[in-house]
Amino acid sequence: MKKFLVPICLFLATMAYSQDDLLNSLDSTQVEGNHPAIAFKALQIVTLQSTKMPAKKEFYFVVSHRFGTVKDGLDSFFGLDNATTKLGGIYGITDWLSVSLSRHTLNKMYETGLKYRMLRQSDDFPVDIVGYSVADINTFLEKDQYPGLEFKHRTTYIQQLLVSRKFSEKLSFELVPSFIHKNLYNPDIERDNQFSFGGGGRYKITKRLSVNLEYMHNFNKPDFYKNPLSVGLDVETGGHVFQLLFTNSQAMNESGYVTNASGDWGKGDFFFGFNLYRVF
Repeated sequence: MKKFLVPICLFLATMAYSQDDLLNSLDSTQVEGNHPAIAFKALQIVTLQSTKMPAKKEFYFVVSHRFGTVKDGLDSFFGLDNATTKLGGIYGITDWLSVSLSRHTLNKMYETGLKYRMLRQSDDFPVDIVGYSVADINTFLEKDQYPGLEFKHRTTYIQQLLVSRKFSEKLSFELVPSFIHKNLYNPDIERDNQFSFGGGGRYKITKRLSVNLEYMHNFNKPDFYKNPLSVGLDVETGGHVFQLLFTNSQAMNESGYVTNASGDWGKGDFFFGFNLYRVF
């Protein structure tokens, strides 16, 4: 796996050497008040949302992949034969409010969300506080399998509170309490309402590279699912943000990521993937 990951990291890093520091320039558009701190320079930590917000009238195009489990080795080319894809867009309506829409190949899921800043870390306040409200629509479900299926059964709702603090130029941390409501669920193995709590952090190792880590504990998950644990590497390049990652949850939407993590890190059952952002 090291032979697989290291060349990708080196390739992406070499793309950055002649470019302006994209993320620093984005941060500069959001400075207000008495010099608020910027805890994260990407919109996601790994899969979880960060307290980073698009500036007013900024549009982000998002491409994400999660490949299959690496435990199958060469039979699936370490999971690359079994890719799932997310395509989406995020638009900053104001500096404190953004709207998003995306399509996921896993379960043919559509996802729409609102992200809104409530408070900012500054000399007068210790943390950033951002709300994140999401609705998922599962179009994979078939009426032949679920008699009486209605549109409302396809929907799942997620509410998260993102609370972050920038402790230094290198270290930032975020806490994420989360509530998920599923309109379609199997009462024998899961609950319609699920609560989770966790978070993540970012540690900057060079001007253009940072290591990210996140974990969520789901208090209501079935025993055969795991709690999601992910590690990632942010790579800044001119006009792009790359996030390379390993995770035990293949889903890229919050409801799937938090409730349906299937991989077991201890058994080498995890997924490689990436997030790519292009800002306009």
